[in-house]
Amino acid sequence: MVIDTQWFGNFLPEHKKLEVIKGTVLEPEKIDFKGVDAIIHLASIANDPCGDLDPKLTWEVSALSTMQLADRAKHAGVKRFIYASSGSVYGVKEEEHVTEDLTLEPISEYNKTKMVAERALLSYSDNMVIQIVRPATVCGLSPRMRLDVSVNMLTMQALSNGEITVLGGKQTRPNIHIDDITDLYLFLLGHPEVAGIYNAGFENLSIMEIAEMIEDKIHAKIIVKESNDPRSYRINSDKLLATGFAPKKTVENAIDEIIQAYMDKKLTNEQRYYNLAWMKQTVFT
Repeated sequence: MVIDTQWFGNFLPEHKKLEVIKGTVLEPEKIDFKGVDAIIHLASIANDPCGDLDPKLTWEVSALSTMQLADRAKHAGVKRFIYASSGSVYGVKEEEHVTEDLTLEPISEYNKTKMVAERALLSYSDNMVIQIVRPATVCGLSPRMRLDVSVNMLTMQALSNGEITVLGGKQTRPNIHIDDITDLYLFLLGHPEVAGIYNAGFENLSIMEIAEMIEDKIHAKIIVKESNDPRSYRINSDKLLATGFAPKKTVENAIDEIIQAYMDKKLTNEQRYYNLAWMKQTVFT
């Protein structure tokens, strides 16, 4: 069973064992937990700019509803709760290895709600297995594409314009391929003993390094402009790797996939692949 607002559409293939429900976590009382053994909670107002569109809604969706969902899940006898937090909850860190035991210093509404939701969920650890993932920035090709995240966005700029606009360039972003993050959720379903909090990101790259990787493949011109964005994140995922989980894909794989899909005319530069623009046009109108 999948519950989603479908603000961006429904890209899930039909399957006899899959029920897709158009709904919202803002109404947890309408969710039927009968027969549910595990929850994978992905719902949130995704990324910093979107979270700032309506901070009240961001807190309601990402924090309040998470607490209510966890409480209802506990009373319904759900055994497992997997939560997608964010690697950005650490804020800007100087440490070379940003591990799970460092303090959280979120700098945006989106980050803050993730931190609060984490703490609320951990209070239910005696009632169900809590598995919290702090993912890096996701990259790579997917049915519902995201072109507003660093690797995907810069690759599409190169393909569409022959230029890559880099704002600043020194900011670091941890990255994880979309296939690896979905594999991780499946891994957690199969390993209830892997409880607690885990970073999930395997390549810490500066924005300039990402741009140069793309330039090597497309020969686009890199244009550097000043940036007032101080966000620079890196994470260490040794704790996750110690569980036996291993990533299968890289940032380079993601770039290659996007290039190939574009060349095959299976991917176009559409506004619906940019969360902020799409939400302004369809949700906050």
